[in-house]
Amino acid sequence: MPPDPLARTPIPGAPRLAFLRAVVDHPQVEVGDFTYYDDPDGPEHFLARCVSYLFDFIGDRLVIGRFCMIATGVRFLMNGGNHDARGVSAYPFGAFPGWRGAPPPEGELRGDTVLGHDVWVGAHATILPGITIGSGAIIGAGSVVTRAVRPYAVVAGNPAREVRRRFDDATVAALLDIAWWDWPAEKIERNLGAILGADPAALRAAA
Repeated sequence: MPPDPLARTPIPGAPRLAFLRAVVDHPQVEVGDFTYYDDPDGPEHFLARCVSYLFDFIGDRLVIGRFCMIATGVRFLMNGGNHDARGVSAYPFGAFPGWRGAPPPEGELRGDTVLGHDVWVGAHATILPGITIGSGAIIGAGSVVTRAVRPYAVVAGNPAREVRRRFDDATVAALLDIAWWDWPAEKIERNLGAILGADPAALRAAA
């Protein structure tokens, strides 16, 4: 039987790992089923440790798909950390009560940060605001992601660069069309061999 996607500790004896839906409750954060976060100091601190500058008055969102794998120390920097640098000073006077005449802070807003499905984010990687990471991508440990990542790309470095594509364009298109992550959990369980293999035709034939 597939695990409960709301299980706090889906692996017995491994409290450092949790399905994020069980520990994240924030109106600006959306997490898909079976996405997990691993942290030896407690995955329930994901929002405090991994999501920075997420302010309700800005309204941007962090959207994470299903079956993502997020390692210890990953940081999502949201739009609230940006400052308006068009003037002489980038100091956010308007964020502090008491500065009369100071307008509300206006940083560079880059939109929502979105991870597709089945994305693996390595330890201590940093994702900048407004980045979209395609399904099936792999983010190398310690990477700083400053631009969009194509589906099934492997990126690494600071700034992160594409190292390789996991599959050719035709295979990537087929995998995105099949979208196994949207299947019912029971169908996924029946077809784990095909999902863990590298043959889109076997996935296409799954029942």
